[in-house]
Amino acid sequence: MSTTAPPVETTPPGDPKHQKLRLFTIIGVIAVVIILAIGTLLVVKTVSDKHTVAERQAELEPFYTPPDTIPPEPGTIIRSEPLGVDVPGGTGFRVLYTSTGFKGEPVAVSGMMFVSNKPAPPGGRPVIGWAHGTVGLAPQCAPSRSKNVLGDTNNWLNTAMDRGWAVSATDYLGLGTPGPKSYLIGDQEAKDVVNSVRALRNFEQAEAGKRWVVWGHSQGGHSALWTGTLAQEIAPELNLIGVGAAAPAAELLVIMQNQWAGKIGWVIGPEALVSFQDRYPDRDFGAIVSDIGNRQLNTLVNECTTGAALQGITIEQFGGQFFKSSPIDSPAWAQTAIEQTPQPLPASMPLFMSEGTNDTIVLSGSNALMQEQWCKAGSDMAVQWLGGVGHLQVAIASGPTFMEWAVGQFEGRKAPRNCTFPPASAPYPAVTVPPEVLAAPATQGTSNTTEAANPPAGTTPSPPS
Repeated sequence: MSTTAPPVETTPPGDPKHQKLRLFTIIGVIAVVIILAIGTLLVVKTVSDKHTVAERQAELEPFYTPPDTIPPEPGTIIRSEPLGVDVPGGTGFRVLYTSTGFKGEPVAVSGMMFVSNKPAPPGGRPVIGWAHGTVGLAPQCAPSRSKNVLGDTNNWLNTAMDRGWAVSATDYLGLGTPGPKSYLIGDQEAKDVVNSVRALRNFEQAEAGKRWVVWGHSQGGHSALWTGTLAQEIAPELNLIGVGAAAPAAELLVIMQNQWAGKIGWVIGPEALVSFQDRYPDRDFGAIVSDIGNRQLNTLVNECTTGAALQGITIEQFGGQFFKSSPIDSPAWAQTAIEQTPQPLPASMPLFMSEGTNDTIVLSGSNALMQEQWCKAGSDMAVQWLGGVGHLQVAIASGPTFMEWAVGQFEGRKAPRNCTFPPASAPYPAVTVPPEVLAAPATQGTSNTTEAANPPAGTTPSPPS
């Protein structure tokens, strides 16, 4: 018995089905080509951008290379040059100056100076000592070496120039120049800020006076708060009359406890690790760093914050964390965080603090806790809460209010203390370090008491996408 194969259905070339299939095939091929082209362009652009950055940094390197002998007097200008950017109402300069290192030795620190084009008033220009936020640890991340040297200065630098003021802006020790890293090392940050003001006063064109306010964002807020505590001891010849801090990294234990397991751990963790190791070489900070964290560490510390954040987000999506456990349960990390947490300023030092309710990096709840604790301790706080504002925008968003406050300080008009107004975000609970962690040698790795923090409802941190 023979069988006949069923006929094969064919679609005539002119049939609509055939035309549709052909159209989809063409569209698919075009889509693949476009995707490949975009991918190639992105790779080429990334390589090109890195090449451009490398070329720029190579050109700048001679300026940032310290001399064999660093002048011993803090605030001495080693060298300066025009910054080469348009500064509304003023002129910008790149500077290398003498600061004081961990052991009191002279060190070279880089930064910037901004001087108004208006004539200086009698007694010299009022001064702002600007302390920048977290940018990364690699040389190219230093504000004075970056493409965006005026980052974070919108809404206040132009006003300072228009009023005839001068601004100093440190890069901090070990960022623009060789040397140990000083991220979240309070006394070093304060010395670098104060000595940048000294350098500004030694810059003849600046005609800077002795009265000044410090203003900082994020890490720079941490720097500003420490400057408020130490400035008189560091430079008794200067007159610090007020402290401004935008989204300051103040409550370090709270930030660490709530951020260690997430994306922000990949950004802040490596910077803090390297700096803490430089400052406390006998302490064991590496015991709680994960295997993948150790493998990625060298790459991360050679990236600026955006690059580190992108890598962290990618790794975290596959379950990777920088830390194996909470730093609060590590004697080295916990004890260092306590030592580097700024203490409430006395009522004699006016403080302006601004914070955004959408801050998921420093965490608005951590600064709500700071407000409660510092007001209770008697600090003279003027606090501005910014609804819907995230961490990266706080300094710019609060810039005009800060300038009004700073003008009042220079003119002798006291800003009202507004501690009676509750913070706009729910305060996080204070973090209590286990007694055995406080009592353990800092050379020890970690305890076995790791617990996740339990922030108030509605304030659970989630880094911005």
